[in-house]
Amino acid sequence: MRYCDEYWLDASLATSRVPGLETLNGKSILITGATGMICSCVAELLLYRNRFCSAGIRIILAGRSKERTERRFSGFEEGKDYQFLPYDATSMEPLSFCADFVIHGASNASPGGYVRQPVETMLANVLGLNVLLNQAVKAGTKRVLYISSSEVYGQKEREGAFRESDYGYVDLLNPRACYPSAKRAAETLCVSYGAEYSMDTVIVRPGHIYGPTITSSDDRASAQFTRNAVNGQNIIMKSAGTQLRSYCYTMDCASAILAVLIKGENGNAYNISNRASVVSIRDIAEALARQAGTQVVFEIPSDVEKKGYNLMDNSSLDSGKLESLGWSPCFNLEEGVKRTIEYLRNA
Repeated sequence: MRYCDEYWLDASLATSRVPGLETLNGKSILITGATGMICSCVAELLLYRNRFCSAGIRIILAGRSKERTERRFSGFEEGKDYQFLPYDATSMEPLSFCADFVIHGASNASPGGYVRQPVETMLANVLGLNVLLNQAVKAGTKRVLYISSSEVYGQKEREGAFRESDYGYVDLLNPRACYPSAKRAAETLCVSYGAEYSMDTVIVRPGHIYGPTITSSDDRASAQFTRNAVNGQNIIMKSAGTQLRSYCYTMDCASAILAVLIKGENGNAYNISNRASVVSIRDIAEALARQAGTQVVFEIPSDVEKKGYNLMDNSSLDSGKLESLGWSPCFNLEEGVKRTIEYLRNA
């Protein structure tokens, strides 16, 4: 990411929507999956707070590669602005850390990866989380926030957006279920640690997140659309795009995560959604194309691509529970799309 005054202004706007953010001042926060799309933005909001607001937060970024982490946060210095902790969610080796709060976002989030490595996808989400929770108990961590997914809801059985208590059908014998099934099990593991070991946990369920922090390996539809738009290419759709989704700009998602970390109720889950960005897949493709001055074109998907598809026709999320904490988003779809393309083109 190439940082600029405009990006930090957006960070200022996003953090202004987090109630009680000053309570994190002087605390230590461990973030796993720190180079990923969502957690890299969470880290940036905390780094912003330290650099411009003297928050004094000790930031620990956990990941598989120190070099990748240093490249991702090239505007900051390891050992000074943050600490790096080697961490592989697929490893069952004990992990040593001491932190007031943990934000756990390390997970395979690539549909292509679900198809190629369904076993690893499940193990990383459940056993990798267990390693983290076990150490959090030993270290006296105040709270662990687990980043789940809207896919836990499964196929919709009623009209309207999903509330946190709604659960639909997931075909357990379809290997593509490795992701939602593992996320469901991981959520239960969080609350089980609460029941057995008094570990304070909260859960967030992001919808479809987009923004300039996409990674090169992200093969989700919105990420592919974004790369097409940034490169001045037509956006290629492999379906009619009628599926309804809750989209949310990365900075709004990151600020929502911090809001739940601070204000969320122990043992509860919270949808992350922007009411102004609940649209179809085709809608976001057309918004990106308009901003980039290109067009949306359609192609027939391969059989391999079809296997990775999210089978949910409607994964819109009700954000009322999150908003009740005092959080609100800053960026609607058009604003988020505009910023995404501008920041990536200037990267």
